[in-house]
Amino acid sequence: MKRRAIISVSDKTGIVSFARELVDIGFELISTGGTYKALDEANIPVKYVSEVTGFPEVLDGRVKTLHPLIHGGILARDSVKHMEQMEKNGIKYIDLVVVNLYPFRETIAKPGVSFEEAIENIDVGGPTMVRAAAKNHGRVTVIVNPESYEEVLSVLREAGTVPAGMRKRLAAEAFSHTAEYDRLIAGYLERQLEPPDTFPETLRITAQKVQELRYGENPQQKAAFYINAEAGVGTLANGKQLQGKELSYNNWIDMNAAWKLVREFETCSAAIIKHTNPCGVAMGKTPLEAYESAFAADPVSAFGGIIAFNRVVDTACAEALKERFYEVIIAPDFSPEAQEILSSKTNLRLFVVGRGELGKVMSGWVYRSVEGGYLVQEIDRGTTPVSEWEFVTEQKPTEEDLIALDFAWRIVKHVKSNAIVVADHKHTLGVGAGQMNRVGSVKIALDQAGDAANGAYLASDAFFPFPDSIEEAARAGIRAIVQPGGSVRDEAVIEAANRLNMIMVFTHRRHFQH
Repeated sequence: MKRRAIISVSDKTGIVSFARELVDIGFELISTGGTYKALDEANIPVKYVSEVTGFPEVLDGRVKTLHPLIHGGILARDSVKHMEQMEKNGIKYIDLVVVNLYPFRETIAKPGVSFEEAIENIDVGGPTMVRAAAKNHGRVTVIVNPESYEEVLSVLREAGTVPAGMRKRLAAEAFSHTAEYDRLIAGYLERQLEPPDTFPETLRITAQKVQELRYGENPQQKAAFYINAEAGVGTLANGKQLQGKELSYNNWIDMNAAWKLVREFETCSAAIIKHTNPCGVAMGKTPLEAYESAFAADPVSAFGGIIAFNRVVDTACAEALKERFYEVIIAPDFSPEAQEILSSKTNLRLFVVGRGELGKVMSGWVYRSVEGGYLVQEIDRGTTPVSEWEFVTEQKPTEEDLIALDFAWRIVKHVKSNAIVVADHKHTLGVGAGQMNRVGSVKIALDQAGDAANGAYLASDAFFPFPDSIEEAARAGIRAIVQPGGSVRDEAVIEAANRLNMIMVFTHRRHFQH
């Protein structure tokens, strides 16, 4: 009895050569829609599914394979009872199911996709065949990934059949494929609810493995990189590496911190990151000016860092970058000349990320694991607009002061708490990160800034619990401070600022980062 295969794929990679070999091995092929057309145009013998079912496609193609002559052929076992029922109803065995599903992930990732278009890209017949074949893997082979074609052909050529262990593995892969597909659809529909279901009862994370990494944060830890199924333009995960060594786990962590920071600014900016903290951030008229200013903030820490730009890296900037050692450079793009200049540094990783919309933080969620569970929170989007700040001291800020304070405030949000940033109007002068007490971070930032702190500006990611930090800042010559406020000792802190003839503003929004 001739074996039969049903083939219906959205991803047609390798399908023509695979189908041709199946015919050579002795399979009869059944197909639908675009797959049938591709095989027929390649002069491969194939039956349209309606020839088998005797029933035409209906409802704009929504119903093609949902028929007992198809699903009976997939689900039937080799039992006497099943064979009798098949003979009585004119059902023939289907031995191989080759299906991958409508591109729902790609559809919803398109900018401006309509709800109607998304719904039309929900596959019904495909998952039904896949699940049926996977359930009956004791007899039927199911393939959902083009990468499995050659493996299956190899065993069919050599042994004439697919071994039970391989069928079971392919069935597990098939159920994983449909489960991921359903999670993707459910997540999309939940986001369309009015109001949206902010924290659904069941957490669904749909991601696909891109690569296994050499190791994790340390050599003894295994690691891999996965891409969120819904990652859009402007996200780091959808970026492209142009050159250099394979990215490490730590590279990805630092790249994420760098890219999120430069996205805060619409003006041409550069950020140099080490261990997720900025060691230099600056704005400039050109990428070169921004880079040199950011580097000057902390030349020692910049060595081996990761740099992000929110503008295309040009020739002049590339010439300066090639003189120093960095792990990764991220930008919306590199000019051909810049890429040629940097290509001599073969280990340097160049990474391109779609620009998206600058001045705005990407939407989404932050996931953190605790032992046995997960914490989920919204991304800390944006900063308090200057128009909503409260001027709490006797001395009030000028427009020039507000520009500098806003610059520092946007940066301190990206520093590990307790976080302090000292800056002027265009670049950081000192960064105090991750100290267990706030005055400790103040001292580090001021020490790094040195004499440049005189007349500069200071930002704090959370309130000052005591006046001691204000007094330290005044001794260094800080002109103005921006902080959230909210301490039970706010009055004492404001009093200290007034006594020391300083400007202080409250944003009323905290930016802890643990």
